[in-house]
Amino acid sequence: MKRKTFDKIASVIGLLLGVGLIVAGALLSWGGNFAAAQVKDQLSQQKIEFPDVEALAKLPPADAAAMKVYAGQMMTTGAQANTYANHYIKVHMGFVAGGKMYEEVSGEFMGKSAALAADPANKELAAEVATLGGQRTTLFMGSTLRGLLGFTYAFATLGSIALIASYVAYVGGIVFLILALLGFAHLRRAATDSEI
Repeated sequence: MKRKTFDKIASVIGLLLGVGLIVAGALLSWGGNFAAAQVKDQLSQQKIEFPDVEALAKLPPADAAAMKVYAGQMMTTGAQANTYANHYIKVHMGFVAGGKMYEEVSGEFMGKSAALAADPANKELAAEVATLGGQRTTLFMGSTLRGLLGFTYAFATLGSIALIASYVAYVGGIVFLILALLGFAHLRRAATDSEI
């Protein structure tokens, strides 16, 4: 293959790679900014405010320390959503039914409800079913909110990764464009078309 032909092919490939990486960077930037905006908009609409420092004193020390960073702030970021879900809601859910999760309490509720249906006059069982029903509802709402905040954190994290990837794509694109331009400049100056 002739040297000029090789340089031309390499320069064109470099140019295409540069343009492709810059386009990819633009798409990644758009995706990252979209994710950040959506997280902020959706969380802002919920008007979730972190408790103040005094209210956090009731939490276990590690959870209080994690929450203290955002004390008194409105929730608007994925990191805040993750902290609130895992250091506030989760702690409070642990107090609802002695640390049992929704599925455990729901199973007990269903079993006791069936027993109550067979013996509707049993007031002790009726009170137990009512208590379990309240715990079941509270745990369901807590689990749902924790899950939604967890997805918010994941979405925000993916958006952050997309933004970082966009910077890498931009840098790679610029490098390839510079190399392609240098290749084209070398082509113009090359006096001979020797074999390689």
